[in-house]
Amino acid sequence: MGSWIVWLVLAAALGVAEVMTTTLAFGLIAAGAAVAAVVGAVGAGVPFQVAAFAVATAAGLGVIRPIAMRHIKQPPLLRTGTSALVGRSAKVVAEITDDGGQVRIGGELWSARPYSESQVIPVGSTVDVFAIEGATALVHPRE
Repeated sequence: MGSWIVWLVLAAALGVAEVMTTTLAFGLIAAGAAVAAVVGAVGAGVPFQVAAFAVATAAGLGVIRPIAMRHIKQPPLLRTGTSALVGRSAKVVAEITDDGGQVRIGGELWSARPYSESQVIPVGSTVDVFAIEGATALVHPRE
C-alpha cells in the first residue's frame, strides 16, 4: 500500500473530525494531509511528503485560520428592520399605559406599551425602545 493512501485516510479521518467539531483546525490539518497525499502520489519520498504536510498545515493554521476566525466572529455591519429600532429614543405622542399609546421613532408613529406593565408614561416624555413586538414598541422612560 502506497504512503499516499495513508495520507488520504488521515485526511478523511481529520475531515470527519472537523465536521464533528467545527473548529476549522482539523479541516486545515486534513488539507495538509491531502497535499502530502498528492506529493506521495507524484512519487516523492516520505521525507518530502512529511515536509509538504508540515508546510501546508503550518500555512493553513498560521495564515488562513486567523483570517477565517476574524470573519466568523465579526458582528453584522448593519441592523435592519425592527431590530434597528431597539435602543433608539422616542417621543411619547399619546399617553402610554398597559392598554397602549403612541410614540414617534425617527419620524414614524408607532403603537407603544410600557416595558413594565404597571407604568404610565405621559405625553412629551422621552423614552428608550427596549423591544419591538409585532408593530408595538415596548418602551421605558429615560431617567
